[in-house]
Amino acid sequence: MPIRRLRIRWRRTPEDHDYPAALSYLALNVEAKLAKQLVKRLRRAPMDEFKAKDIFRASGLSLLGISNSHVEKDNQKIAAGIALSPLLLVRHPVHGRLIIADGYHRLCAVYAHDEDAVIPCKIV
Repeated sequence: MPIRRLRIRWRRTPEDHDYPAALSYLALNVEAKLAKQLVKRLRRAPMDEFKAKDIFRASGLSLLGISNSHVEKDNQKIAAGIALSPLLLVRHPVHGRLIIADGYHRLCAVYAHDEDAVIPCKIV
């Protein structure tokens, strides 16, 4: 019997609270002034799309399991048909790695459903 994939719904734009969360995380990876500039650029950036598996490969991060409470919360949203917020991504200016500034838990939840899922995001 084929496995039925849940339709993953997405908001058209990131939620307002995603940007301060991105700033908080980016400030751990780059200097505060650069983090602020990157978030400003993210706010103005157009929407783009990438496959979940490609975002993971570019970030070099590990997949969080469903036992993570934030991933579980996003899994529940997917199952309920609640639209998720797009990811906020930054190409690291020095190391060339992708930084998931906001949306790591959403990415893990989506990947668990469909590694080929196309995820809307903003990227700078």
